[in-house]
Amino acid sequence: MASWLPETLFETVGQGPAPSKDYYQLLVTRSQVIFRWWKISLRSEYRSTKPGEAKEIHEDFLENLHLQSQTALIFGTRILNYVINLCKGKFDFLERLSDNLLLNIISYLDLEDIARLSQTSHRFAKLCMSDKLWEQIVQSTYDTITPDVRALAEDTGWRQLFFTNKLQLQRQLRKRKQKYGNLREKQP
Repeated sequence: MASWLPETLFETVGQGPAPSKDYYQLLVTRSQVIFRWWKISLRSEYRSTKPGEAKEIHEDFLENLHLQSQTALIFGTRILNYVINLCKGKFDFLERLSDNLLLNIISYLDLEDIARLSQTSHRFAKLCMSDKLWEQIVQSTYDTITPDVRALAEDTGWRQLFFTNKLQLQRQLRKRKQKYGNLREKQP
């Protein structure tokens, strides 16, 4: 099932903890974990220090406690746990889907499920609140969307438009027409 995964599963960069200015890269491919570092120092004794690299196949990384502790120190325990899961073959396939594909899938969910999904991660919270999603939901809910309603949605947001009852929507459309109608009359 993992054959459609890209060669690079995960990549991140970071700086060592203060006062260090050293630069680090962590790269997880389908078969190995690559940990790279660059020594950054004004001291003359470190100027000739070459960049370093440690490569481990997934199974060896799982046993290499020193490399794991370095990963946790530089990138945090959350990243370390994620890398360990990748090495164990536990891939989060949902995270690998594009935003457009996820938005299309989410648009078929019930409102309660969208609310629950938005609480699972920052990415899903952003997607569940996006105007693009709510535009899809509004378009699938209503037969036609007039240019006035579309303009109102672009002003207030599609999500706001969706949750506005019909009476409030009519009132907002009237106000918008009056506002923009008055502006057009004032122009020469």
